[in-house]
Amino acid sequence: MQAYLEKIRQARVYDVAIESPLELAPRLSKRLGQQVWFKREDLQPVFSFKLRGAFNKISSLPQSVAAKGVVCASAGNHAQGVALAARHLGISAYVVMPLTTPEIKVRAVQELGATIELVGEDFDSAYAYACQLAVSKGMTFIHPFDDAEVIAGQGTIAMEICRQYDPAQIAAVFVPIGGGGLIAGIGAYIKALFPQIKIIGVEPFDAASMAAALKAKQPITLDRVGIFADGVAVKRVGDETFRVAREVVDEIVCVDTDEICAAIQDIFEDTRGIVEPAGALAVAGVKRYCQTHQPLSGALITINCGANMNFDRLRHVSERAEFGQRREALFAVQLQEKTGSFLNFAERLGPRPITEFNYRYQGGRQAHVFVGLALSRGDAERHEIAQQWQAEGQTFVDMTDSEMAKLHIRYLIGGKADTLTDERLFRFEFPERPGALLKFLRAVGSQWNVSLFHYRNHGSDYGRVLVGIQVPPATAAEFQSHLDQLNFAYWEETDNPAYRIFLRMSP
Repeated sequence: MQAYLEKIRQARVYDVAIESPLELAPRLSKRLGQQVWFKREDLQPVFSFKLRGAFNKISSLPQSVAAKGVVCASAGNHAQGVALAARHLGISAYVVMPLTTPEIKVRAVQELGATIELVGEDFDSAYAYACQLAVSKGMTFIHPFDDAEVIAGQGTIAMEICRQYDPAQIAAVFVPIGGGGLIAGIGAYIKALFPQIKIIGVEPFDAASMAAALKAKQPITLDRVGIFADGVAVKRVGDETFRVAREVVDEIVCVDTDEICAAIQDIFEDTRGIVEPAGALAVAGVKRYCQTHQPLSGALITINCGANMNFDRLRHVSERAEFGQRREALFAVQLQEKTGSFLNFAERLGPRPITEFNYRYQGGRQAHVFVGLALSRGDAERHEIAQQWQAEGQTFVDMTDSEMAKLHIRYLIGGKADTLTDERLFRFEFPERPGALLKFLRAVGSQWNVSLFHYRNHGSDYGRVLVGIQVPPATAAEFQSHLDQLNFAYWEETDNPAYRIFLRMSP
């Protein structure tokens, strides 16, 4: 790591970057029983750490090469870094971004004077096109992570941390991972000088490309990645970033969407700043780590790496943060179908707030309700409720961790008609972009009757659809063949308890 140590020390970043502050997170620290510090890279001029590596790389180009311009592929943050660096150095920049890139990032790059082209549904599609473009235009391709100069630029963050806090008192640094440039730079610097400090990477479960590479002992390409945390939605880490990460990374923690949303809320409550999903990864990782490991002796540093958040995603973040913080539980409960049964049920709950209550009259002896309860003590309180109901003989199903319940059943109106037969239920996901729902409907086709449909739009997150389809047994094989050719991620939910309860709630 000595070669990178020298590169990081000589890196040129402060023409455009600031030395971002390292701030104590008092509320989160108290809750976790560990001292947590935020490295505020979300406060950079382009609201992301990416300008460090971009500027270091571009400023290192010979003048004759730089004069021809630069091209890059990016989901947004690297693009802004390249655009700002190019404007500062007076050269042209061409940026290729995925169609799923949040609008706020597209506008920001445009305002910095770069030429933009939107191509493909993910980073890898944009990357392939940008590489071709660089050759055809004779411009230099600026890789977002798999480049030694880019890695060195990102490593200046570690150099700042070690100036801002006594390294002997740091237990671990939690670093988001996309392609691996950030963790390679930070890890190379810290391990060269302070090998006792743990370097812990954090990835979303649905985009864990570095975890997969370390397990396979070589970079591999994931079939698909989730794009909620679009800043780290990379199918394959870089060859150089993998080589470095294999030497410097102590552990990788994976987190889910609810945990990311909860971390965004944690950061807001301590700083009043709003980060993007990728920017909250490290905080989500430190929380999960503290739940599953013995306390570490020393400070825990998180890299809050970006704040390019689309405003319209905040509704989804706020909603899912309650689950990520374990502040809400969802139950399907069976009650007697008679006057006063709900009142009696509510009185047995005591002062605990009811966040929602869904009910469908069906004229029988049993009523089936879908109820949300606010929690003040997380899963411990949820389990206490379940144990109390079991002791009372209450019939219920805990739906708190059911993705279908959280995304669809709690909002769905209507139900199964008495005459409906051969219904099967599926969840589909597809990259959210203009026209995506129409494309999905056309792909499903009209050969089979759609008996139930629920779709929610979450900005740049994956589009999620719950679909009931009538599939007569005689056409089951043909239907399965059609389903396999749709090229959408899907899960059959016909036997999901949430679906069975929903049907019983239907009129």
